[in-house]
Amino acid sequence: MMIDFLTLLQAAAEAGRSYGDFPAVGGRGAVWIAAEVHLMFAAFVLGVPMFAVITELIGIVGKDERYDKLSKEFTRLLVFAYSATALWGGMLLFLLTTLYPAFWGHMADIFSMSMWIYAGLFFVESFTLYLYYYGWDRWKSGRAKWGHWGLGLLLNVWGTIVMFIANGWLTYMMSPPEGTTVAEGLPDGVTMWNAIANATWMPINIHRLIANAVFGGSIVAAYAAYRFLAAKTPEEKAHYDWMGYVGTFIAIATFVVLPFAGYWLGREMYEYSQQMGVTMMGGFMSWLWIVQAILIGVLFLAANYYLWTGMGRIPGAERFLPYTKWMLLVLIVCWIVWGTPNTMIASRDEFAAMGGSRHPFLGVLGLMSGKNTAVNFMILTTFLSFLMYRRGNRIPTVTWAKAGTLTQGAMFVLSSAYVLWLGIYGYFVPTITRISYSVYQVAAVLACIIGVWAIDIFLMRGSQSRGEIRWGEMPDRSQYAIFVLAVTFTWLMGLMGFARSGIRQHWHVWEVMRDTSDRAVTPALGYAANMISLTVVIFLGLVAFIFWLGGLAERAVSKKPAPIGQPQAVTGG
Repeated sequence: MMIDFLTLLQAAAEAGRSYGDFPAVGGRGAVWIAAEVHLMFAAFVLGVPMFAVITELIGIVGKDERYDKLSKEFTRLLVFAYSATALWGGMLLFLLTTLYPAFWGHMADIFSMSMWIYAGLFFVESFTLYLYYYGWDRWKSGRAKWGHWGLGLLLNVWGTIVMFIANGWLTYMMSPPEGTTVAEGLPDGVTMWNAIANATWMPINIHRLIANAVFGGSIVAAYAAYRFLAAKTPEEKAHYDWMGYVGTFIAIATFVVLPFAGYWLGREMYEYSQQMGVTMMGGFMSWLWIVQAILIGVLFLAANYYLWTGMGRIPGAERFLPYTKWMLLVLIVCWIVWGTPNTMIASRDEFAAMGGSRHPFLGVLGLMSGKNTAVNFMILTTFLSFLMYRRGNRIPTVTWAKAGTLTQGAMFVLSSAYVLWLGIYGYFVPTITRISYSVYQVAAVLACIIGVWAIDIFLMRGSQSRGEIRWGEMPDRSQYAIFVLAVTFTWLMGLMGFARSGIRQHWHVWEVMRDTSDRAVTPALGYAANMISLTVVIFLGLVAFIFWLGGLAERAVSKKPAPIGQPQAVTGG
């Protein structure tokens, strides 16, 4: 009896040490906010260096100092954002240590060595950034410029490794290797490496790598839009219009392939645990994907609107404008299909009228066969918008121009027909077969994009110009579309973070370490939406402050941007 009593006392003491509390929002809410804001800043400081090294390389090879200035302006934002990333990361560490000591102790047992490597690489990454930015003007020509570009490349390497390590920790919580237990830490051959290289590690690495590029591009474009609206001279407007286009182009181009990485991640989740997959797509979280569909529809519409508006400053692009109303119709119809749920929320009388929770006519659109078809059509339509934008002021001069254009058109038609046929046929095959069709649809769309783009590169080589793009002659509403893209991308990132964490339900580590706190429930969508919105407001508020600091830094050197087409030497900054 005494032994049982002592055991109960020990269990109570351990339970008391397992969880802390935080005023107002509770321990979970505090960790949620700190983790999400930290991840948003981390995505920004990983995405922006990708653009910086690419645009700097274009400037070196093409001897165009506009791109070098653009790259430096990208990097200026990083100097401020790195501090915010580190501060929120430190806050997250303190919260996990004090509010979830037992869970964090378990993670430290397994990943302690990788945590030291992570911290060391963060220092190396920071020093590389400072060398890269503050050495810009010193190493600006000849071999020294290539060495400077190499620093930017190293900055991306360190950042990617840091992200891969952190992804190992979070994916371990979703898909721990078989044999992991709480009591022993590393039992039965479970090592730090196979805990990191778990079933969902590589899919989420690829997914986040692409998502970071999308996110970084949208935030940089938002910065350019802010500076465009505040510009006082035509030269400034021209520069920031061009900068906004570059950032938006990178965001849209990488966003087009992001759903494919998401499909791979979802498939790996299903293969690891069907229960987790069903919870995510067919359980209580299924309505989350309707919210996601609405947000992604907003992204597609805003992206296409920006491209269509931008055609107004491109001589000759007006010949494509009559087609945009039909493209808008395709986008809206596909958006409606994608946003249609499989089962409806309705009253008892409405359920009786429908004969169940599924609508007799619209319910068929709720299946993934219809949704996959819709999203692939939206991707093809967006790619077509960009193709028209690219061709706006160009006249091909190659002898095979007509044949090449017809071939591109045939590729669009064949790809669309194949995607539609698989979407319809998917309703007449078993579910497991229907799921595999999504891979074929993705392959058809990717083949079309790669093939059409490859032809267009050669088709436009040596093309004749219809006139120079009138940079800066964009209506203000086009910049608001860029803001919509940035806010929606940010909110969507928070939503997907909730989806990834929420499918674990009452587990800290899936089927290894149970959450025994009084908040061991997956929050409702309404509560989650409020928390996500709060993190978005905090992040964007801090980003706006960084934008303001960036403007101060530029005014301190009192240099105007080089006018488009008339590059000037880049000094100061």
